Amino acid sequence: MTNFDVIVVGARCAGSPLATLLARRGYRTLLVDRDTFPSDTVSTHVLHPPGVSALQRWGLLDAVVATGAPPVGRYSTDFGPVTISGAPGTPESPYAYAPRRILLDKILLDAAAAAGVEIREGYTVEEILFDDDGRVTGIRGQDGTVEYATIVVGADGRNSVVAKAVNAPAYEEHPPLTVGYYSYWSNLPTDTFEAYSRPGRGWAVCPTNDDLTLVIGGWAHSELAEHRNDIEGTLFKTFESAPGFAARIAEAKRESKFVGASVHNYFRVPHGPGWALVGDAGYNRDYITAQGITDAFLDAELLADAITGDDLPGYQARRDARAMPFYQMTLGIASLQPPDEQMIQLVMGIAGKQEAMDAFTRLNSGVTSPAEFFAPENLGRLLS
Repeated sequence: MTNFDVIVVGARCAGSPLATLLARRGYRTLLVDRDTFPSDTVSTHVLHPPGVSALQRWGLLDAVVATGAPPVGRYSTDFGPVTISGAPGTPESPYAYAPRRILLDKILLDAAAAAGVEIREGYTVEEILFDDDGRVTGIRGQDGTVEYATIVVGADGRNSVVAKAVNAPAYEEHPPLTVGYYSYWSNLPTDTFEAYSRPGRGWAVCPTNDDLTLVIGGWAHSELAEHRNDIEGTLFKTFESAPGFAARIAEAKRESKFVGASVHNYFRVPHGPGWALVGDAGYNRDYITAQGITDAFLDAELLADAITGDDLPGYQARRDARAMPFYQMTLGIASLQPPDEQMIQLVMGIAGKQEAMDAFTRLNSGVTSPAEFFAPENLGRLLS
């Protein structure tokens, strides 16, 4: 009764790459999304070098570069008393990019179409179908259409209809820690992904398309109600803690409204009889480390390998082994607490040492895992 080998619900940064990879391996794949493309979505939209490497493997990096999103070859983290600045990538993949989602998601969808994926935009999944044994067998659309597949994948984000239908168990859950507000500014040039860390506050700046600069700033989720009626005033007061940046943004022009976001933090069991989850449907973390798109890309590759290798249990183990250290690091950063004495000593110890600052930057870009970076022998080498 199966019309397809795989149905993927959700066609953004996890769903489209997964569908592309499966179709390129000969799987009959249907990709559906309730939105139509091109369309925008709330996103930090920084692609760290590991995500850029994935685009290179898929043959899509040139299309992203052609959008005009500038390459970002330097990250800086301003802690107030000291700033750590370094290179985020590797010789093979030295740059990050921050393409607007209205451009990136269409590139990913077009790649799926070129790979032979059947695509249905503006398609809302009304029901996930099960057989008498509780195995997922397909989907029913709002228009009444029914499609069957050997496996149905939820790539439909935090509010995944697939995850809800199968009641996917959650673990390592944490409530929202921060609330962030996104906006785009002109006359705020930078070639660096700039992050600013202050007790109870944080913000980041990154160049994007059309000579605009993405600015996202925020505070603890517990302060959401306190500041929601004066977002710009609260942000500018926060910027005063970095006088150089405050002077720069005072000369800039905001070109978009503020868009706010806060998210729960969780992992979900990502597979079961006839179903799987990928991207934010399977796990989600605070936006503060801007790892979302990179995570989605790497997760899509892991799941594609698991489906073709008939090893979904192994997928969960490999996913968690890669993602959990970054997840725990993100939770720590999103707490917006002042750094402890150990972190102060580390930052002061590596400041001004370029090799050590590059290593710290590669931690923040996802090139180096926290377990590897914070290993005593590595820290001893960096501080020596």
